Amino acid sequence: MKQNKHFNVTVRVWRQAGPGEPGKMVSYKVGDISPDMSFLEMLDVLNDDLIKKGEEPIAVESDCREGICGCCGLVINGDVHGPDEHSTVCQLHMRRFKDGDVITVEPWRSKSFPAIKDLVVDRSALDRIMQAGGFVSANAGAAPDANSVPVDRDRAEAAMDAAACIGCGACVAACPNGAAMLFTGAKISQLALLPQGAPERAARALNMVQAMDKEGFGNCTNEYECEAVCPKEIKVSNIARMNREFLLANLFSKR
Repeated sequence: MKQNKHFNVTVRVWRQAGPGEPGKMVSYKVGDISPDMSFLEMLDVLNDDLIKKGEEPIAVESDCREGICGCCGLVINGDVHGPDEHSTVCQLHMRRFKDGDVITVEPWRSKSFPAIKDLVVDRSALDRIMQAGGFVSANAGAAPDANSVPVDRDRAEAAMDAAACIGCGACVAACPNGAAMLFTGAKISQLALLPQGAPERAARALNMVQAMDKEGFGNCTNEYECEAVCPKEIKVSNIARMNREFLLANLFSKR
């Protein structure tokens, strides 16, 4: 949508003072918006106006603003990360909207992502899943010479694709069951596919899936919403791999 002139929008934002506090949608007028602004820059303009008026600015999380860190997750007009496909909120630009639009902005909605304030939620459940086994701790000695450990190209590419996950939580927010299986599957897959992850392969699958269940995430029912909104295009085939890894780990652990 080509748009050169500055324009005005109305932003309906979820406001919540803190954890456990009641929240509500509040509307704000935002003027003189450039189509070249990012969505987060538009929220910066809104917050500057609120501060000048002596009002509480809207709490919103962001860091890199380059689609890398995964902090900026929001639901915009009902779309996880906004209307652009396979993108993050910080990569969304105001040219996607037009003068007079009403834009509804909400935080991730998931039991496992409790609200902290306004648009900020606690995504530390994903960190605890990683802490349960998303790493290699086996002592492998000194770094080997380059290419001394042969890895099939297809497996290496699949591992890199899984490792692209930035842990934004969009898959959880989009899933009707609030499942974190795409995230967990990607983190298990990236190491299960490589020889470096082999020594702890079974324990990793068992511990990470158990940690995921303990956090209260739902189960996958093959809705494919997670893959559709993932900014890094992580495939649901990683969920199938996680299930196989978990099944095999259970079988061998009982022998």
